Amino acid sequence: MTALENRHVLLARDGDTVRITMNRPDRRNALSAEHLGELLAAFRAAAATDATGIVLAAEGPVFCAGHDFADVAARDLLGVRELLTLCTELMTTIHAAPQVVIARVHALATAAGCQLVASCDLAVAAESAGFALPGGKGGWFCHTPAVPVARSVGRKRLMELALTGDPIDARTAAEWGLINRAVPDADLDAAVADLLARATRGSRASKALGKHTLYAQLDRPETDAYTVALEVMAAAAQLPGAREGMAAFLAKRPPVWTD
Repeated sequence: MTALENRHVLLARDGDTVRITMNRPDRRNALSAEHLGELLAAFRAAAATDATGIVLAAEGPVFCAGHDFADVAARDLLGVRELLTLCTELMTTIHAAPQVVIARVHALATAAGCQLVASCDLAVAAESAGFALPGGKGGWFCHTPAVPVARSVGRKRLMELALTGDPIDARTAAEWGLINRAVPDADLDAAVADLLARATRGSRASKALGKHTLYAQLDRPETDAYTVALEVMAAAAQLPGAREGMAAFLAKRPPVWTD
C-alpha cells in the first residue's frame, strides 16, 4: 500500500482488510479540507490494493461532527464550492472502490459525518452512537449530506431528520435503514468483523463488479435498471469467478477462488 504522510487519518492493513481511521479527536473529527484530502488519498490508496474490505473508523468521543465550520467560515462562495466538491469526490470514491466498505460507528455522526456513514456500503454502530442532520435547526441546511441519507432512509424519514435536525439513536437508525445494525458497545468490533467477513466471501472480481452495478442501477427507473443489470450479469457469467462458482456447484465441491 502507498505510504501516506497524514496528520488526521491513520491507514493500516491487517490481512485482507484495510482500516482507515479518522484521528482528529480534538476537533471531533470535523472535515476540514486537509482532513477530507487525507481521507480521499487513503481511500484511493486502499482501493488500489488487493484487499477485500475497508473499515472506516474514528478515534475520540465523536465519530465525525461534519464539516469544520472554522474552515467553511473562512471561505468565499468559490472556496465553499471547492470544499463541497472535495467532499463529494470522497463519497463517490467510496462507492467506486472495488472493496466492500463498512463504517464502524462508535459515537455521534452528524451532518457530513452522517453522510460518510450513509455513503459506505455497510455500517454497524454501537448502541451509544447517534446520527443527525443538524442543519435543519441551525443556519446552514444539510443539503449535500441529505443526498446519500435520502437513498438509505426514504423521503419521510429524511424530512424528519433534515427539517428537525434532531438526532436519532443507533437502534432507530437501524430500523430506518441508515445502518445495518446496532449492537452493544462491547460487541462493536466483533459485529463489524462478522459482517465484513460474510460480505467479502467469494470471488473478489465478481464482488467488485456487483457493487459497481448495484450503485449504477439503484436510482434508475426499473426498466432502465434491468437494462443495466441484464447486460452486466450476462457478461459477468463469463468471468473466472462465475465459471468456478458454477462448476463447483455442479460438481458438489468447495469453490477455489483465484481472484
